[in-house]
Amino acid sequence: AIVSCLRTSMCRHELQNTPELMDEDEPFFSNLDILLFSLIAGLLVYWLVFRKKVEPIPEFKKLDAQTTRETSFIDKMKKTGKNIVVFYGSQTGTAEEFSNRLSKDAHRYGMKGMSADPEEYDMSELSRLPEIENSLAIFCMATYGEGDPTDNSQDFYDWLQEGDADFTGVKYTVFSLGNKTYEHYNAMGKYVDKRLAELGAQRIFDLGMGDDDGNLEEDFVSWREQFWPAVCEHFGVEATGEESSIRQYELKVHSDLNMNKIYTGEVGRLKSFENQKPPFDSKNPFLAPVSVNRKLNKAGDRHLMHLELDITGSKIRYESGDHVAVYPINDSVIVNRIGEVLGVDLDTVISLNNLDEESNKKHPFPCPSTYRTALTHYLDITNPPRTNVLYELAQYATEPKEQENMRKMASSSPEGKALYQSWVLDSCRNILAILEDLPSLRPPIDHLCELLPRLQARYYSIASSSKVHPNSIHICAVVVEYETKTGRVNKGVTTNWLKSKMPTDNGHKATVPMYIRKSQFRLPFKSTNPVIMVGPGTGIAPFMGFVQERGWLKEQGKEVGETVLYYGCRHKNEDFLYQEELEEFEKTGVLTALNVAFSRDQAEKVYVQHLLKKSKEAVWRLVHTDNAHIYICGDARNMARDVQNAFYEIAEELGGLSRAQAVDYIKKLMTKGRYSQDVWS
Repeated sequence: AIVSCLRTSMCRHELQNTPELMDEDEPFFSNLDILLFSLIAGLLVYWLVFRKKVEPIPEFKKLDAQTTRETSFIDKMKKTGKNIVVFYGSQTGTAEEFSNRLSKDAHRYGMKGMSADPEEYDMSELSRLPEIENSLAIFCMATYGEGDPTDNSQDFYDWLQEGDADFTGVKYTVFSLGNKTYEHYNAMGKYVDKRLAELGAQRIFDLGMGDDDGNLEEDFVSWREQFWPAVCEHFGVEATGEESSIRQYELKVHSDLNMNKIYTGEVGRLKSFENQKPPFDSKNPFLAPVSVNRKLNKAGDRHLMHLELDITGSKIRYESGDHVAVYPINDSVIVNRIGEVLGVDLDTVISLNNLDEESNKKHPFPCPSTYRTALTHYLDITNPPRTNVLYELAQYATEPKEQENMRKMASSSPEGKALYQSWVLDSCRNILAILEDLPSLRPPIDHLCELLPRLQARYYSIASSSKVHPNSIHICAVVVEYETKTGRVNKGVTTNWLKSKMPTDNGHKATVPMYIRKSQFRLPFKSTNPVIMVGPGTGIAPFMGFVQERGWLKEQGKEVGETVLYYGCRHKNEDFLYQEELEEFEKTGVLTALNVAFSRDQAEKVYVQHLLKKSKEAVWRLVHTDNAHIYICGDARNMARDVQNAFYEIAEELGGLSRAQAVDYIKKLMTKGRYSQDVWS
């Protein structure tokens, strides 16, 4: 095309400048002709030599049968003689744990069960379940955030909503996991239970409701105790009476394994921490260097901290309101003490291999690894163990009274439940404390490692805006440390580990394995919409990002609506987090109003809900007239509920509504996405 243009241009030039008679002494080519020909020749050479070669299409080798994962759970059940499938929607591992327990229970009732992740299977095959005699699908479904499905059940949820499958003949039951302090209590479990029935499936036992604000373990055990007899009655089977421990994994000790083949803390791919490759997610976290770690509070007995994680070059993108997930490691003091008590060499290299060769889950954690790595990186050793762990470990207690008490705590008797509540939960006994307080209990460490749940990632609301900090993620957190009834000091796993992550200049950077979890907690699409933010304590975190972003929008010349913050802390001179930054935002007009409640600086306690009611006219104008978006972040049990009540009262008083109408008014704001909560309990 370039050559053609030049040729046309040259012809025009010749036509316009050709004299009627050519002088015989005049050269055949003018200097301009030579210049143009040189240019064309140069372009031709460049095109021939430097043009982009057509890249060959890469050939993809067909994966062999061993590396492809079977997506038909029906075929797998037929092949392995299973008739019960237990699907789990799990964010923190609890629903998965309950699912495993139910699939193991099946053996005691003359049935065979398998635990399954809905993300790994073709869920449309559920309609084929009646092909298997006496078959049953159990769903252990947790609710995440504001009534959302967990990450691994999102596709299943979407499919249920859109699909019109026929589940006639499918028998099912659901146990849901939630927290009563949240607005959408057990929403996911309720939805799955209702939707399966709508699609023609037969519910054979009532929906179970687990409340993590109360005693989730007790709720599950009570439901399970009634569920299995109902299953036996429905299918006409009898319990086998086998109450013996059923091992799921077998131990293999490695003596001469190459060190490069041993996991040292990686979540997914072996050596992924040494050789980092995007994209980064829950199975492939990014090792983010800590660039800032500073104490936020000026005084007091707590430690509130601000950390900044460097994500330069990671291709990680985030938005204000998203969560950063962090994979912590356990305290080496606790790990070493477990090794001491059990008298084992923690550096023994082992694998725990699933006895069910057809299972997708080959190991309970990445193997091969050492006991030390498993206890440090992969297993939860700080939370009080659940009753099934006590039940399985009881057989190893050589002192009859200790064994009896362990079995009693794992039972559903009122006495047993009360003992478990007081001796384990109320006393905050972790597995080490139990081993120390029951001297005759010395289980094999491999069985203990099989039973302990996985150590989970912890989520923090991001305290920065990517518009202002594209290569940095900020965390605001309080270090957890408290004394238990037994006189022991328990420390929060993640916050104490993060506290120790100081930036260094000696070449060795402190790093944190992390990934981003997208959130629905978003600033309004229109920057002109006002925002009301309520976030006491570390609930300020996402609002630091929101305020930074509103400031950035102003700098870009955008019109920004009113930005109002209600913040609360104990004492102005102790724990007023980000005081200087917030006061500067107010001074420059980024924050229209900064309202701070210092709860303990006067005789009568003052909280954020009191300040909301104090400025009720301004609040009602913003909400009712100006279409403001309301955001709440922090404690779900008390603060979020009290703040919601304050909004009810404002709507009643200034909107002339009854309490029922006020509740409905706020509910409609939630439905429209104008009342959002990022809360925890």
